[in-house]
Amino acid sequence: MDSWFGTNSQHYFTPFSTSHLTVLAVALLGIILLIALKKRLVPDSRPFQVLRWILFSLLLVSEVSYQYWTISNGIWNFAGHVPLHLCGIASITAMIGLLTMQRSWIQISFYIGVVPSFLALVTPDLPYDYHHFRFWKFFVHHTAIPWACLFLALAKPDTITLRSVFKVFFLLVGYALVIGFLVNPLTDANYLYLMQLPNTVTPLSFFGDGIWYYLNLGITALLLFLLQNFLWNRYINKNSKRLS
Repeated sequence: MDSWFGTNSQHYFTPFSTSHLTVLAVALLGIILLIALKKRLVPDSRPFQVLRWILFSLLLVSEVSYQYWTISNGIWNFAGHVPLHLCGIASITAMIGLLTMQRSWIQISFYIGVVPSFLALVTPDLPYDYHHFRFWKFFVHHTAIPWACLFLALAKPDTITLRSVFKVFFLLVGYALVIGFLVNPLTDANYLYLMQLPNTVTPLSFFGDGIWYYLNLGITALLLFLLQNFLWNRYINKNSKRLS
């Protein structure tokens, strides 16, 4: 039990190993099934409500259990364990969205939660393999985030508009400014990877240095939001009326 829930393990994570590919396949299958069964996601139906609360529970238990793990092992600190990275914020907005089903939370969750969380699954910053709690927490959490964010958008598909792209983008820029100029310097943290790159090779590794790194981050975020909007309205929500 100590090795499974402790801070050390002899079983280290290997990218694209059998365990990694398995969880990627499960995450992708869930996304495909959500899209394929989108017509059955009727908000007033029992299956919708069951899935809604399952996703909420997965997100909540993942975050609470991780905080408990850090505290019980005596390693918790503000600089490293508060959910202020993009996936952590997406998890919080998705939980609020699942609770309220409000338009703004659905929009925010869709744009910041689906692609970033799935990219985190592909290139995880993770030390341990499936023999350790951290493996399961990471993959359950980062699988539930895109599922929940996509689920919300599919429940109210006409909330995903071109206007929402710029709304969420400017909210994200504002959040990044707060993190970059206040939170990270005051706490010696690296949230949103604005101070330095992750330890593993990720798409961020190709964004350059200095001012170009931040410009490329912003440009890439906006382009990804636009691409998500295009794919959504062109292929997923093509038969629904669009709202501005």
